[in-house]
Amino acid sequence: MASIRRTLSPAYHDRQYQNGANSPFSPSHHKLFTSGKYTSSLLAVNLRRKAWRKSLYRCLVFFALGLLLGMTPFGHVTTDIENRDVFFEIKPPHVNVQLDSDNRSDRMSKRDEILLDAVSLGVDFRNEINTVESYRYDFEPRKQLIVITPTYNRAMQAYFLNRLAQVLRLVQPPLLWIVVEENAASYETAELLRKTGVMYRHLVSQKNSSSVKDRGVHQRNLALEHIERHRLDGIVYFADDDNIYTMDLFDSLREISRFGTWPVAMLAQSKNKAIIEGPVCNGSQVIGWHTNEKSKRLRRFHVDMSGFAFNSTILWDPKRWQRPFSNSIRQLDTVKEGFQETTFIEQVVEDENQMEGTPPSCSRILNWHLHLDAHNLPYPRGWLLPRNLEVVLPVE
Repeated sequence: MASIRRTLSPAYHDRQYQNGANSPFSPSHHKLFTSGKYTSSLLAVNLRRKAWRKSLYRCLVFFALGLLLGMTPFGHVTTDIENRDVFFEIKPPHVNVQLDSDNRSDRMSKRDEILLDAVSLGVDFRNEINTVESYRYDFEPRKQLIVITPTYNRAMQAYFLNRLAQVLRLVQPPLLWIVVEENAASYETAELLRKTGVMYRHLVSQKNSSSVKDRGVHQRNLALEHIERHRLDGIVYFADDDNIYTMDLFDSLREISRFGTWPVAMLAQSKNKAIIEGPVCNGSQVIGWHTNEKSKRLRRFHVDMSGFAFNSTILWDPKRWQRPFSNSIRQLDTVKEGFQETTFIEQVVEDENQMEGTPPSCSRILNWHLHLDAHNLPYPRGWLLPRNLEVVLPVE
């Protein structure tokens, strides 16, 4: 039987394979081939990471260097401006002005030189700061004035209210004008108050005042109740609309701490003589009273209703003034005529030691109480008179 014998190729004759070792198709040769690819990829990733870290380190180094250079001072800056006077001076250039004239000789002779004066602008920061500080610590707000005015419908009401409103407009604020009418608020009074430009409150007293000799008692009590309820802080002053007041009076009211009083000039009922009623003072201390009427010598304090003012906190803060009782302070409608003032003051102060005379030594008359109201004239509706003249004469 013939046999075929295959010989090895010369190219593979010298190679030896033991149990498949070193064979190109062996598992060990496959592992070496794959591990070479993995190693090359790792090397590429490492190179990328090193380049990124190198760039980051450079950025951090340059940032730190720039920060240090920016914080390093390279010169000295003087900021002491407060202790120095800054002075600016502007000097304009020299200006020659030539005047023209018809005559040639005049043109040669009338040549003037006009030199503008130097303009200097001075800024003194130190003096300005001292001025601001002095005003800052010396500033004291003005006290509020609370003016109470009872009014009622009568012929001269429009004249009296307008006159008093014009005076109050000239008083420096703060000022509150409390106007109290009886029975009902009239349109004419409300319209007048809106046009005055003075801060006001319009109240109405519903109590009947026909049986009271001083018909303003209930109206003043309503205003006092309003102040007590709302705890208004200021100096309370009873200003009737038919009196005459000076501007110095309202300036002196703001100097009162507790209770102030002053003399008032009054026109007697007979209108043939003047009477002074009020305190006699030694400086600001009350040592006596002016009075000329025998029937009023029984009064404890001889003061007119428009001759005193007091602190409003006495009405709603008795502990501050150490009042022995906490009853409401009101004017009494059961006393005789002329005794409303003294009975009211007895509720506010104990004696003259708690009073302040104003102005110093009570040497000036600050207001006048004149009885000039016309009682026989009817009240004109709307404050308008249909005819101003009794007789109309034709013009020829």
